[in-house]
Amino acid sequence: MSDRSADPSGRPADEPTVAVPQVAVDDLRVDANVDRLRRRAADLSSKVDLAVFPEYALTGFAANERLQEAALSRDTARTRLESIAEAADAAVIAGYAERDGGAVYNATAYVPAPERSGDDSDPGPGRTATANCDGFSVYRKRHLWDEESEWVEPGTDRVIVETPGGPTGLLTCYDLNFVAESAWFAERAVDALVVVGAWPADHAANWRLLCRARALDGVRWVVGAGRTGTSGGGRAVDESTYAGNSLVARPDGSVAAELGREPTTLTATLDRETLSAQRDLVGAVGES
Repeated sequence: MSDRSADPSGRPADEPTVAVPQVAVDDLRVDANVDRLRRRAADLSSKVDLAVFPEYALTGFAANERLQEAALSRDTARTRLESIAEAADAAVIAGYAERDGGAVYNATAYVPAPERSGDDSDPGPGRTATANCDGFSVYRKRHLWDEESEWVEPGTDRVIVETPGGPTGLLTCYDLNFVAESAWFAERAVDALVVVGAWPADHAANWRLLCRARALDGVRWVVGAGRTGTSGGGRAVDESTYAGNSLVARPDGSVAAELGREPTTLTATLDRETLSAQRDLVGAVGES
């Protein structure tokens, strides 16, 4: 039997548990979204180490000038997300529209669990850590989809954060389609990818396929958090129905757990023995 270490909460360090509370989002209604996420976070099991919410979870999205009004500064978003992490007693990843001067970005932030604040863990040799010294970090979506590009600026940097699941790469929705993104993280041997999305329901099969492919081609866990429900923010409901279909894919590309479109919570364990065994079998991760 292996000797298991534990984090300060007493949870086994080799069996991190992730939860995806699948939610609908009210476009441009920040307070309503934050309240919803906080309630869902408070309902999570005490075993959860990391809670993941979808793309634009705090703000929603609208392809017009009102997006600038709803977009949050980084400090404001951090305060809102820390309240959600406190409710969950877990680390949190969630998306939002970020205002920076006159520009808006599609941002995804990682906030450590309250008891982990101040943890500046070394991600290990050959890995890139881009989180701040207190663990908080933000990724700005690099690949924008369709009308999004008319109102949102693309990000430039790739981001790896040290989560309870180990070194973790952050991607957002359409980023899944770009193999170069997956390859960059594979070269750095991240243990997991977290993908926040607002994938159209008509293309749910592609979302599922791409999440599985990104797990397989990088031999890592993939956590996909999908928005459910329908659009708002002035758009007709039939213009955008979201897929939901949140899932966790194993390092061999199979699906460990998944949801349909219901607003419920997916929970899975990203155990390191499974990851290590698959990497031993494939023998490709971290090799030049």
